Amino acid sequence: MALKSDTSVGHAHANTPAPNRAARLAQPLTVGDVLQAKGLISARRLMQETERANHAAVRVADVLRNRLNLPANTLARAEAEAAKTTLVDPTREQIDRRLVHKLGVAVCLKHGLLPLRNTGGSTLVLTTRPDLFPRHRDALRVLFGPVRMAVTSEPLLHKAIKQACDMPLIRHAESRVPAAQSCRTWNRRAARNIGLAAVFALLAAALHWPAATFGLLSVWAVLTLVLNTALKATAGVMHLRAREPRETPANPTPARLPIVTILVPLFHEQDVARALIGRLSALDYPRELLDVCLILEEDDHMTRAAVARATLPPWIRPIMVPYGLLKTKPRALNYALNFARGTIIGVYDAEDAPAPDQIRKVVERFAQRGPQVACLQGVLDFYDYETNWLSRCFAVEYATWFRVMLPGLQRLGLAIPLGGTTLFMRRAVLEELGGWDAHNVTEDADLGIRLARHGYRTELIASVTEEEPNARVWPWVKQRSRWLKGYAITYGVHMRNPKKSWRELGAWRFFGVQLLFAGTLSQFTLAPVLWSFWLVALGLPHPLAGVLPTWAFWSLGGVFFMSELINIAVAMVAVKSARKPRLLKWTPTLHVYFPLAAIAAYKGVLELATQPFYWDKTEHGVLGGPDAAATLPPRPSRHPVSGG
Repeated sequence: MALKSDTSVGHAHANTPAPNRAARLAQPLTVGDVLQAKGLISARRLMQETERANHAAVRVADVLRNRLNLPANTLARAEAEAAKTTLVDPTREQIDRRLVHKLGVAVCLKHGLLPLRNTGGSTLVLTTRPDLFPRHRDALRVLFGPVRMAVTSEPLLHKAIKQACDMPLIRHAESRVPAAQSCRTWNRRAARNIGLAAVFALLAAALHWPAATFGLLSVWAVLTLVLNTALKATAGVMHLRAREPRETPANPTPARLPIVTILVPLFHEQDVARALIGRLSALDYPRELLDVCLILEEDDHMTRAAVARATLPPWIRPIMVPYGLLKTKPRALNYALNFARGTIIGVYDAEDAPAPDQIRKVVERFAQRGPQVACLQGVLDFYDYETNWLSRCFAVEYATWFRVMLPGLQRLGLAIPLGGTTLFMRRAVLEELGGWDAHNVTEDADLGIRLARHGYRTELIASVTEEEPNARVWPWVKQRSRWLKGYAITYGVHMRNPKKSWRELGAWRFFGVQLLFAGTLSQFTLAPVLWSFWLVALGLPHPLAGVLPTWAFWSLGGVFFMSELINIAVAMVAVKSARKPRLLKWTPTLHVYFPLAAIAAYKGVLELATQPFYWDKTEHGVLGGPDAAATLPPRPSRHPVSGG
């Protein structure tokens, strides 16, 4: 299919007046001319917006839609009049699905085309971009023969395609990632049987060879502890020795900025939806190049109503995800990706408060790097982090992970497990990889490994997004159990064929995956084994008392002590880097904080055999946030948002 992307420049002839009436009449009518004739825009304003469109390399109609806040139907009617054709509402027409599937649903959405029906020896094709239709005419003729053009608005085209072809879109959203790289083939019965067999084997070994069994578990627990501590220490030292990076661009910052689509999944987020819109409005990026999609679940009536009550600017639009038995964030992201306009795709969470200049920094970094840098991960931090002890420790942990550990992984050339928000990807690469694994409850970490396996690189970018900390114990455990369950599933997927993973990752990054995933899971599940050595310090008998000499216990005590010192030191470095000195005194209490993750690990392991794809939703809006009272003017209509 020879259909090209929408990168046209606006009608440049509107910049200068025609030298005479004959020349003016010879020029084609533009949408700006029609709007000016209707009194919807002045000649001076039209010239300004046309220059803006030419500079940004976008359609004049798109700039006018955002800058004038024109209703979609008003703009579509003007475009139809300029193109000397008719305006059609496809939701009231009988659509020939065979024609849509022949062109391809994804192509229809990407290029704003909808082959409606074949009558009178030609095919009527609707378009939301009539000025670009000539680009696609030859390719359409190859498929359909003679074609006729009519105009429709983008919301109506999206709604019509969803009505006619929703099932293919749903199936595609749930299975975009190839089966060999997805966890959707996870067999919970087999997982349960293997898990039970492993437990019984361990119990049998413990009954017959208690000291040897406990000794082997201890060796593995200590080995993973030492390796993880060494990695953390290395990352900490590299962080201290790192200088302020000097940008040495491989390519200059583009004179024409790209369109950036931000996907924001919302589910049971009625308490933060309106504050979110205010935060996104603070982004410092040209509105004609910003495309924010609020992704709503069809059966989430409360969030839909909350969004409906707010007045959405033209660059923010709702995307409705149809009901399905599978309800996960990556499924929603995959579905919404079909409707995205941008060449860069970003993801925010509902409670996020990104830095205003974040999008500009992302665009500049992508321009400075080669195509192998396919993903940028921002820094996550917390507002309201001093709510209680748990939120303080959570803030220390996040500072350590995003300011020390992830940059350390990048400097060491290891694969980077992504965070679920403030990540930005080149759309072409994301589509090449199949988007997100709809069944994986840590779709972010999985995507990071898949990027590495396909030869792409992820970089950290020094731009901060603040979000709400999980400040209650049981919700914290539930959230962490989902993360650890997802780590286990992701590890299982990428270790299905270890030889292939080795070839694609290379020996160094393959080792890094073992340490990050198998090592992390081992640390939390075997935490009680390490805790058992407190028995020696308390003068109580230990299972290995008759096996290990006294000096071995003292040596292990030294290892544990050094590990704790390194953890505290790296946490202090991270907290200072985050400019939160008030948290320094809380870093030693991580020794009490991390055992909660052991509880979460066992919860996650049990769910592997019972509910592997269950998404334990984290409730947001509990703490309110710095702008909880932020509101926008209410929308007159009280009906829930509908349509795409």
